Amino acid sequence: MSALAAERREPADGPATALVVFIHGYGADGKDLIGLADVFAPALPGAAFASPHAPGQTPMGGREWFPLTMRDPSEYARGVAAAAPALQRFLDDELARHGLDETRLALVGFSQGTMMALHVAYRRAQPIDAVVGYSGLCADATPEGLKPAPSLLVHGTADEVLPAGLTLQAAQALGGAGIPVEWHFIPGLGHGIEQSGLSMAAQHLAKVLPKR
Repeated sequence: MSALAAERREPADGPATALVVFIHGYGADGKDLIGLADVFAPALPGAAFASPHAPGQTPMGGREWFPLTMRDPSEYARGVAAAAPALQRFLDDELARHGLDETRLALVGFSQGTMMALHVAYRRAQPIDAVVGYSGLCADATPEGLKPAPSLLVHGTADEVLPAGLTLQAAQALGGAGIPVEWHFIPGLGHGIEQSGLSMAAQHLAKVLPKR
């Protein structure tokens, strides 16, 4: 299995004390979210940021963590399980690269990337530090063996791709599995990320990630 390529931003000064990994959505690539490093960096001094490119290619030419046909309700669960090993290996390699462990790791996903984040985050060998999921869903909340991490879910009420109710379902499933989770709905927002959601995420990560 080939290692995933990625976009990266290193800390402005000194070695990394934390790692934030952005996981992009269907049809995008790692360049789509790496710009969020500029938003989060002021609240997370010492953090390194990485945004891997998903391994698959969509029919339209963008990247995908797994194919989407929308014909089979179970394709999300199968898809995240199939894509998880490549992402887990990337996280292993990136942590080793910075000499960090899971206590200094946070995942931030969007759409299909949120599906991936909510699948791999709680299935690491050790609990990670934090999770943020935008405009996504939880594909598989089977509670056995999950390792809790403080989680924040944000979703627009006007999302035309993945309805906002999917975040409420995810919060209920994760909470039922013993994972601490809070969720927020952004009135009128479609399938995207806006400033208030970014501010919530920055505050969420700043509460738990180590700083200089």
